[in-house]
Amino acid sequence: MSFGTAAWSVLPPVAGAQDLTARTLKQASDMIRRRDVSPVELTQAYLKRIDQYNPSLNAFITITRDQALAAAREMEGEQKSGKWRGPLHGIPIALKDNIDTAGIKTTAASGVFKDRVPTEDSEVVVRLKKAGAILVGKLNLHEFALGGTSAVTYFGAVHNPWALDHVPGGSSGGSAAAIAADLCAGTLGTDTGGSIRIPSSYCGVVGFKPTYGRVSNRGVIPMSWTLDHVGPICKTVEDAALMLRVIAGYDPLDPVSVDVPVADYAAAIRTTTSKLRVGVPRTPFFDNVDPEVAKAVNTALEVIRKMTASVQDVQIPATGNIADVWNPEIYAYHMPWITKSPELYQEATRTLIQRAADNKSAAYAEARHQVDVVRRDIKKVFASVDLLITPTQRGTAPLIVQPQRAASAERGAGSGPAAGGGGGIVNTAAFDIYGLPTITVPCGFSASGLPIGLQISGAHFAESTVFALAHAYEQTTEWHTKRPKLSA
Repeated sequence: MSFGTAAWSVLPPVAGAQDLTARTLKQASDMIRRRDVSPVELTQAYLKRIDQYNPSLNAFITITRDQALAAAREMEGEQKSGKWRGPLHGIPIALKDNIDTAGIKTTAASGVFKDRVPTEDSEVVVRLKKAGAILVGKLNLHEFALGGTSAVTYFGAVHNPWALDHVPGGSSGGSAAAIAADLCAGTLGTDTGGSIRIPSSYCGVVGFKPTYGRVSNRGVIPMSWTLDHVGPICKTVEDAALMLRVIAGYDPLDPVSVDVPVADYAAAIRTTTSKLRVGVPRTPFFDNVDPEVAKAVNTALEVIRKMTASVQDVQIPATGNIADVWNPEIYAYHMPWITKSPELYQEATRTLIQRAADNKSAAYAEARHQVDVVRRDIKKVFASVDLLITPTQRGTAPLIVQPQRAASAERGAGSGPAAGGGGGIVNTAAFDIYGLPTITVPCGFSASGLPIGLQISGAHFAESTVFALAHAYEQTTEWHTKRPKLSA
């Protein structure tokens, strides 16, 4: 099987299309609603495509074939009896394998949890099932979400659909690769330093990190309680809006969940952008950016300038070293296993966790306090602008390296878990600290055919505003229609 590094296909129009898996989530939903296709037929199409292409991509850890077909038959029966659960009714999705699923292995891509089977669904899975979504499998990731390549995993490296010898990014690498290769209609990832947005940028798809507390983290294997977010990775902004509407909302059993009303995000994408004020924080986000990325992002800004009220340079508050926050929290979670069975971790992960034990309580207390300060101070920026725009990554997806070299690279980078080529976490981690809703959308390709992403952020709980501009930009350009050309 070969994947062209500079070749792509384009999403075909709905009418007469033979390949059901090429549909966006919204298109597939409309087809099911019209009964042009059944949930069973759509699920079978995705399972067939997974069988065909996952061996080369290694995006899936577990394929839930029997459960998926049973759920599809149930959704089909409900539709025939007149029951309709909404836009996700009968839609095949997949989940990053650090999100608990009752009766289905949830491994975090680690030998530590290779046989772990939760007894309860995470809150986001409860909501997805209630909405009628069909789970086709669990997706590979960088072990315990502690890295930005998805090359360090008990189950073997994930490969980028645009070029198999390149990483898909991480830690939600399997989620982004699965969407780019049309192996499911929608996915969820997690984001602590950029782990939704980095792989989405590298794989040329849409990744959305909501406001901190907007989506429940309950039942998700933590990386850092202070910084963890759950969000959708999809083909389009509209698809991400539909998924976020389902999973967002207050969870009284999650201590960081916030009780703020959930908007109709799918309706919000059609809001006019003509009055929006856009801020561009040049430092540090545009420093040392690859020339091809800089060109693509500057071109995107010119497009956005024409559809908004203003585009101006702004300064935003410094965030400090994110590792001072997450290292103590990482070690606190992993202490029971790293002290008793460290050999079950991959070398790079084991080294990272063991080094995290060196952090001092006073430094952590100060860093944790600083998160609260910065989350307050960032609000002041939105007095003069409505949105912030930066490159998602400073470069494109790097080559996959051997685990030993990856361990050495991460130790040398000094950036913590999400280090690993292409720009690391520098352009993404700040928005986890701020806790802002942030999306990445495709905005171009390098000369070698690797995707480039544009990052758009809004004020706390201004998901609707972020979706509005992201959708308007997406629909004015054609980057979101590109898909890697896969050949058997």
